[in-house]
Amino acid sequence: MQLTNKTDQYVAFKVKTTNPKRYCVRPNAGVVLPNSVCNVTVTMQAQKEAPPDMQCRDKFLVQSVIAPEGATNKDVTPEMFNKEDGKLVDDFRLRVVFVPANRPSPVPEGDEEGTSPGTSSAEDEIKKSSLPEAAQSVVSKLNEEKASIIKQNQKLLGELELMQKRSREGQRGGVSVVAVVVGLLLGILVGYLIRK
Repeated sequence: MQLTNKTDQYVAFKVKTTNPKRYCVRPNAGVVLPNSVCNVTVTMQAQKEAPPDMQCRDKFLVQSVIAPEGATNKDVTPEMFNKEDGKLVDDFRLRVVFVPANRPSPVPEGDEEGTSPGTSSAEDEIKKSSLPEAAQSVVSKLNEEKASIIKQNQKLLGELELMQKRSREGQRGGVSVVAVVVGLLLGILVGYLIRK
């Protein structure tokens, strides 16, 4: 996750989760300098198995507040995020969405070569209908990328076949370029020797 501070002020942030045993957040608090960014890494701890319905109720809360000028990560305290005294604390909530780890391969496999990249199977439609809207958007983008890569792959294979065909025709065409060059060099050498 990348936090961006588009202001001219120092901004302190804190990341909370509803399931702290499941996620590791580094850094979970800090300061984003004026007009800069801060990368926050969220790592999910290994699970024994995926939930059967691929649903997750875990959430994250990213809080931010204007910090004193020159503040550092060590200056961030829990009291900074108290909403008392009319202090403006910005809250941004994020919901966790599980996405299957086995994304489609960009290279066609087996019977995939015969299908049109723009079409999807009934199985794909069933999977899509059971995914949340955000995940469907990701799947849709991945399918578009897959179709584009398959198209590029087919174009490159066609060009390769054409080059191989031209190469074979050049070899069958009789005299090779090397033979012509050797013949020219021998002709020049013989001509030079005759003149002497």
